[in-house]
This record gives sequence, structure tokens and C-alpha cells, in this order.
Amino acid sequence: MKQMYPKNGRVILHVDMNSFYASVEMAFDPTLKGKPLAIAGNPEERRGIIVTCSYEARSFGVKTTMPLWEAKKLCPQLIIMKPNFERYRAASMGMFDILHEYSSLVEPVSIDEGYVDITDSYEFGSPIEIAETIQKQIFQQLDLPCSIGVAPNKFLAKMASDMKKPMGITILRKRDVPHILWPMQVEEMHGVGRKTGEKLRYLNIATIGELAKADEIVLKAALGINGPRLKQKANGQDLRKVDPESASEFKSVGNSTTLPRDVSNQRELLQVFEKLALQVSSRLKRKKVMAVSLGITIRYKDRRTITRSRKLKNPIQQDEEIYQMAKELFIKHWNGNAVRLLGITGTDLVEPEQAVKQLDLFSFEKDAKKEPLFQTMDLLRKKYGAKIIDNAGALSEMKLTRPKIGTDTSFNKDFLHSRPGRGNKKEKDDIS
Repeated sequence: MKQMYPKNGRVILHVDMNSFYASVEMAFDPTLKGKPLAIAGNPEERRGIIVTCSYEARSFGVKTTMPLWEAKKLCPQLIIMKPNFERYRAASMGMFDILHEYSSLVEPVSIDEGYVDITDSYEFGSPIEIAETIQKQIFQQLDLPCSIGVAPNKFLAKMASDMKKPMGITILRKRDVPHILWPMQVEEMHGVGRKTGEKLRYLNIATIGELAKADEIVLKAALGINGPRLKQKANGQDLRKVDPESASEFKSVGNSTTLPRDVSNQRELLQVFEKLALQVSSRLKRKKVMAVSLGITIRYKDRRTITRSRKLKNPIQQDEEIYQMAKELFIKHWNGNAVRLLGITGTDLVEPEQAVKQLDLFSFEKDAKKEPLFQTMDLLRKKYGAKIIDNAGALSEMKLTRPKIGTDTSFNKDFLHSRPGRGNKKEKDDIS
């Protein structure tokens, strides 16, 4: 089978679960199969936004992020279920366990999708045979449908997996790009959102093909460094490797909550920020990182949403510090109108040992008192290993029960951290 694989390039799969949450519920309760099903929040508390829905519901026009009242209007017989994240995490673990049977190079992207580099997996068959086997195994063992893209790089694999749903397998080669990808609208391209699409159309770039041929200088002026990168992908080029360790890399840590009712009382809103700060602090400690920038999100009754952030003098991790900064930003930017949603996000994350603190006159004395303790901890770590001692806040956090204050929207890769480490095969060079 080795001759079925490129000598210098790579073969990458993108495995994308179909209507994941709804499919998991159907696997758990087979009586739901064939029926219009939607996973959403509690409509009585106005958290009625469709998280995902079955293909039967989609045939009525029901879509993700659609308000529940609108979905029910389109499909009166729609079955509504609340999310069961423990059930979804368990199914996700099962899916990734199957992927690891075919390669050690598995990169989770989210709870329901991931990349698999099968370049050295020829013992299991040809690329299409491996894709078919994985799809059948996931369906037989977990009763869950998935679509798979087969391509020489991650971008093309992602584009391919979106082309046939549900239960599709699509091969997309670089030579296919001009006649398959280029005629597509630019917004259909992975990595191009609504705002980027608007900027590209302002430049008279409406299709992926036009983006592929666009002037790189013009793109960089309009989109920054992302402009040339998008042009490369539009031409089918993507040098990114499948990185099994990427799930441990965090660009931001945040939590937001939809309030049970519109709130215009400042004291009540600040109480929500206190709880959000505790949640964000807990996750920062669990991931053992600190935030150099902090931002807040305010969504008003009319759904108008604003985000405001600030670069911090010192990296922060404690809930009191996070709350105080969020409070300052909120009081400065809140217009006094009723609020529907609040959020806090820490960005520009650094590990504690990388956080060089700028001591000032107010914090110097307090930090100086702690210096002997820090020195002792460092000596213990050097002698017995980095994990011999840790901050009590980071450990006690694991026992903390997060307060339920609204719809938790902190979707992330935390579900993967309990996985045992897996060895990686030696990687070859990517194709250009």
C-alpha cells in the first residue's frame, strides 16, 4: 500500500462529526432517530438559542444559533433537549480513541472534530480505505455519523469534509483546487468569516479564485498578515503540521453568561461579574497560565454587543484582580441600559514563570515578604521536579464547584486534558 501514498507530501484526514450533540442524544435514545431534534437552552429563562439540530430539523429551515421561538415556528413538532456535556465529552473521547488507532498524529480541533496525519499509516490500507474504515468504526461502535476530508494538507482536508454531509467522504487534491474551490463564494472558504468576507468584497473579491489571484500587497493592507495567508490557502497551500500538542495551547480563557432576565441594576450586574471572575480565575489556575490582557463583553436588551479590553501592567490570575479590572471596564463603558449577557475573557496568556512582574511602590513590600517562600519552592522543584509543589489556589480549584449563573458558553478543549500522553511518530516535511 505504500505506493498509494506520496513520496514527499502528506496525507491528512479531517474528521468532522455530523450534528454532534443531536447525534449523541439519538445514539443514547434511539427513539429520537428520524425526528426533528434541537439542542438548546431553557426557553423559560430566555436561553433559547439552537446549539445544534438534527438533519430532520434542518429540512424545516431550523439552523444553529436561531432563536428557539423562530425554530418552533418553522417546525412546531421540534423536540427540544438541554445540552448534556458529560455525555458529549464521553462520546468525544470515544471518537478520538478510534482515531488514535490509526495514527499517533491526531490533533483535536474541538469536541467534535480533529485532524489525523495518516502518511505513515499505509499498513491499514489506502487513504480512502482508512477513511472508510474510520467512518464505519465510529458509526458501528458509537452510533455516530461523521464526514471525512482526505487531502495533502489541513486546509484542503477541512474544506473537503464540509462538502458531503452527513456520512460523506471527499478527496480534495491540489490539482482539484481551480475547478472545485475557485468557483465558490469567498465566504464559503474556511477561515473567512462575515467581517473578512465584507472586506474582501469591498476589494471586489467575491470568489475563492479571485482571492487566489489577488494582489498580496492589497490583501495585507486590508487584512494584515492574515491577507497573504488566506491567498496561500486559496491556492491550496498550507504548511501547518498536524500537532497533537496543540490542544494544550490556549489563546484565551473566558466565560460568559446569558442572564435569566434583562438587568439594569448595577449591583446585580457586578455580582455576575464576581462569579464570572471566579470561573475565569479557576480555569487560568487549572491551565497554569496568567492573562496579560483582560476584556469584557456586554450584550444589551436589543442584542447590540460591545467588547472592551485593556492591556495590564502585570499578568493576573486571581479572581479579585480579574473582578476589579472587569468592574473598571464595565463602569467606564456601560451605558446604563438593560443587559442581556455579560462575559470576561483573559488573553495574551503566559506561564507564571514567564510573567515578569513590574513591582511598584504599593506591591513591593507585599511581594518582598513572599520572596523567601518562592525561593524555597524553586529549590524544591529543582531538586525533586517541577510538580513536587504547587500553589494551593491551583490545587483547591479542582474541588471548586462553579456557580451556575447562566448559560455557560466556555466551549474549549478542557475535555481532552485527562487523556494519557501518547507518543508521536517522526514527521516528514510538509508539501509546499
